[in-house]
Amino acid sequence: MKKLMIALFCLMSASAFAGNVANGEKLAKENNCAACHGVSGKGDGPYNELLKRSATDLSTLSRRNGGVFPVARLYEVIEGAGTGHGSREMPIFGQSYRVRAGEYYADMPYDPEPFVRGRILSLIEYLNRLQVK
Repeated sequence: MKKLMIALFCLMSASAFAGNVANGEKLAKENNCAACHGVSGKGDGPYNELLKRSATDLSTLSRRNGGVFPVARLYEVIEGAGTGHGSREMPIFGQSYRVRAGEYYADMPYDPEPFVRGRILSLIEYLNRLQVK
Protein backbone atom coordinates (compact mmCIF):
# COMPACT_ATOMS: atom_id res chain seq x y z
CA MET A 1 0.00 0.00 0.00
CA LYS A 2 2.84 2.37 0.87
CA LYS A 3 4.47 1.81 -2.55
CA LEU A 4 1.16 2.56 -4.26
CA MET A 5 0.79 5.82 -2.32
CA ILE A 6 4.35 6.86 -3.23
CA ALA A 7 3.73 6.02 -6.90
CA LEU A 8 0.49 8.03 -6.92
CA PHE A 9 2.21 10.99 -5.26
CA CYS A 10 5.03 10.91 -7.84
CA LEU A 11 2.55 10.70 -10.69
CA MET A 12 0.51 13.62 -9.36
CA SER A 13 3.65 15.72 -8.78
CA ALA A 14 4.94 15.04 -12.29
CA SER A 15 1.55 15.90 -13.75
CA ALA A 16 1.35 19.18 -11.80
CA PHE A 17 4.93 20.06 -12.80
CA ALA A 18 4.22 19.39 -16.48
CA GLY A 19 1.10 21.54 -16.18
CA ASN A 20 3.14 24.43 -14.77
CA VAL A 21 5.56 24.32 -17.70
CA ALA A 22 2.67 24.25 -20.17
CA ASN A 23 1.02 27.13 -18.32
CA GLY A 24 4.30 29.07 -18.42
CA GLU A 25 4.58 28.63 -22.16
CA LYS A 26 0.97 29.71 -22.60
CA LEU A 27 1.56 32.77 -20.39
CA ALA A 28 4.63 33.73 -22.40
CA LYS A 29 2.52 33.82 -25.54
CA GLU A 30 -0.65 35.30 -24.00
CA ASN A 31 1.13 38.10 -22.16
CA ASN A 32 2.81 39.18 -25.36
CA CYS A 33 6.28 38.21 -24.09
CA ALA A 34 6.81 36.75 -27.55
CA ALA A 35 6.03 40.11 -29.18
CA CYS A 36 9.39 41.47 -27.98
CA HIS A 37 11.39 38.42 -26.87
CA GLY A 38 10.27 36.17 -29.74
CA VAL A 39 8.68 32.72 -29.60
CA SER A 40 12.08 31.17 -28.88
CA GLY A 41 12.88 33.85 -26.27
CA LYS A 42 15.96 35.01 -28.15
CA GLY A 43 14.93 38.69 -28.26
CA ASP A 44 13.86 38.55 -31.89
CA GLY A 45 10.15 39.31 -31.60
CA PRO A 46 8.31 41.44 -34.16
CA TYR A 47 8.07 44.47 -31.81
CA ASN A 48 11.76 44.38 -30.90
CA GLU A 49 12.64 46.97 -33.55
CA LEU A 50 10.22 49.43 -31.93
CA LEU A 51 12.00 49.31 -28.56
CA LYS A 52 14.58 51.85 -27.39
CA ARG A 53 16.78 48.94 -26.29
CA SER A 54 16.71 45.43 -27.75
CA ALA A 55 14.72 42.87 -25.80
CA THR A 56 16.78 40.52 -23.67
CA ASP A 57 17.69 37.10 -25.04
CA LEU A 58 15.89 35.00 -22.44
CA SER A 59 17.62 31.78 -23.55
CA THR A 60 21.03 32.94 -22.26
CA LEU A 61 20.07 34.19 -18.78
CA SER A 62 21.94 31.39 -17.01
CA ARG A 63 25.02 31.72 -19.19
CA ARG A 64 25.20 35.48 -18.53
CA ASN A 65 24.78 34.86 -14.79
CA GLY A 66 27.74 32.53 -14.30
CA GLY A 67 25.77 29.36 -15.06
CA VAL A 68 23.09 30.05 -12.43
CA PHE A 69 19.50 30.66 -13.47
CA PRO A 70 18.50 33.99 -11.79
CA VAL A 71 15.11 33.02 -10.34
CA ALA A 72 14.83 35.82 -7.77
CA ARG A 73 15.86 38.54 -10.21
CA LEU A 74 13.44 37.25 -12.86
CA TYR A 75 10.63 37.19 -10.32
CA GLU A 76 11.32 40.84 -9.45
CA VAL A 77 11.44 41.91 -13.08
CA ILE A 78 8.25 40.10 -14.08
CA GLU A 79 6.33 41.09 -10.95
CA GLY A 80 7.56 44.69 -11.16
CA ALA A 81 9.20 44.95 -7.74
CA GLY A 82 11.64 47.79 -7.29
CA THR A 83 10.34 49.91 -10.16
CA GLY A 84 9.37 52.89 -8.01
CA HIS A 85 11.03 55.59 -10.09
CA GLY A 86 11.84 55.85 -13.73
CA SER A 87 10.30 54.05 -16.64
CA ARG A 88 10.80 50.72 -18.29
CA GLU A 89 9.57 49.34 -21.55
CA MET A 90 8.69 45.90 -20.21
CA PRO A 91 5.18 45.74 -18.77
CA ILE A 92 4.77 45.03 -15.06
CA PHE A 93 2.87 41.75 -15.05
CA GLY A 94 2.33 41.51 -11.28
CA GLN A 95 -0.34 44.20 -11.41
CA SER A 96 -1.89 42.66 -14.51
CA TYR A 97 -2.09 39.27 -12.77
CA ARG A 98 -3.74 40.89 -9.73
CA VAL A 99 -6.43 42.35 -12.00
CA ARG A 100 -6.95 38.95 -13.62
CA ALA A 101 -7.24 37.33 -10.19
CA GLY A 102 -9.95 39.85 -9.35
CA GLU A 103 -11.80 38.94 -12.52
CA TYR A 104 -11.42 35.21 -11.85
CA TYR A 105 -12.49 35.38 -8.20
CA ALA A 106 -15.00 38.23 -8.60
CA ASP A 107 -17.77 36.64 -6.53
CA MET A 108 -15.78 35.55 -3.49
CA PRO A 109 -13.15 36.86 -1.10
CA TYR A 110 -9.63 35.91 -2.16
CA ASP A 111 -5.96 36.68 -1.70
CA PRO A 112 -4.49 37.55 -5.11
CA GLU A 113 -0.89 36.82 -4.10
CA PRO A 114 -0.97 33.02 -4.54
CA PHE A 115 -2.60 33.52 -7.96
CA VAL A 116 0.08 36.05 -8.98
CA ARG A 117 2.92 33.97 -7.54
CA GLY A 118 1.74 30.82 -9.33
CA ARG A 119 1.61 32.56 -12.69
CA ILE A 120 5.01 34.17 -12.31
CA LEU A 121 6.65 30.93 -11.13
CA SER A 122 5.10 29.01 -14.05
CA LEU A 123 6.55 31.56 -16.44
CA ILE A 124 9.98 31.38 -14.76
CA GLU A 125 9.97 27.56 -15.00
CA TYR A 126 9.24 27.84 -18.72
CA LEU A 127 12.10 30.33 -19.15
CA ASN A 128 14.42 27.98 -17.28
CA ARG A 129 13.68 25.31 -19.89
CA LEU A 130 14.66 27.71 -22.70
CA GLN A 131 18.22 28.05 -21.42
CA VAL A 132 20.97 27.07 -23.83
CA LYS A 133 23.78 24.90 -22.52
